[in-house]
Amino acid sequence: MVRKKGLGKWAFDIFNYVFMLSVAFICIAPLLHVFFMAISDPGIVNTKSGIMLWPEGKISFNGFRLIFRNPNIIGGYINTIFYVVVGTSISMLFTVISGYVLSRKSLKYRNVLMFIVTFTMLFNGGLIPFYLTVKNIGLLDSRWSMLIPSALNVMNIIIMRTAFLAIPDSLEESARLDGANDLTILFVVLLPLVKATVAVIALFYAVGKWNEWFFASIFLKKRELYPLQLFLREILLQNQNAVDSGSVAQQIVADNLDIYKPLIKYATILVSTVPILCIYPFVQKYFVKGVMIGSIKG
Repeated sequence: MVRKKGLGKWAFDIFNYVFMLSVAFICIAPLLHVFFMAISDPGIVNTKSGIMLWPEGKISFNGFRLIFRNPNIIGGYINTIFYVVVGTSISMLFTVISGYVLSRKSLKYRNVLMFIVTFTMLFNGGLIPFYLTVKNIGLLDSRWSMLIPSALNVMNIIIMRTAFLAIPDSLEESARLDGANDLTILFVVLLPLVKATVAVIALFYAVGKWNEWFFASIFLKKRELYPLQLFLREILLQNQNAVDSGSVAQQIVADNLDIYKPLIKYATILVSTVPILCIYPFVQKYFVKGVMIGSIKG
């Protein structure tokens, strides 16, 4: 039997649609603004105020041309991809192992170790001792300074530990009766059961590595090791034009280079943001489940 919707139900549905569309518009409007500013006529962009929801004037991709003719941007992209891929892999390996070890009820002094781990989340030695530690172990001005010091996040370890605690002990006992060791139990039996949590934590690490610029600014001196975000910071905050003198890119703008600076800024934001946004659709289905698993038990 099909029941017709009443007036109240129709009003409720319309309100939901309008509300969700409004929220979606609020979320996507800044991205549209940056995109349309990056491809609009540079003369209009320099005088435009307020949000832009469509391109104005003659569409221009010169901002993107100027960026990709700059070897710093290409090198920064390569470095950032390296830091994200290698750094996330290292962080996930350590996080999974740490979460597994701390979740084992047979571990001696488990509560003491958990307290020590949690204590580091609340208190730390400060930036100067941290810098001196990195310097004394010889990681300054190397790629390892972007990978090892920030390899672990205590909150992610806690989430991972909680996910392992939610798995029945009978699975581990059965695996041990079949002759499995700890590595087999972790990577073959337990890890596939917490793949939602693993995907979410991997996303957290990847986004953090992609957006990282502060550690690079204090640990790295060689510009060939800079991540993309550090070059983006230079362009946005130090008002650099990201164009090498004498490059072919300058011929595009001739003697009127200043007018293209806003386009370069907006294009750089897009170039540095869009790739990491493309990951979200593939992880979204795990996101809510993974976070909730890590928040049920302590």
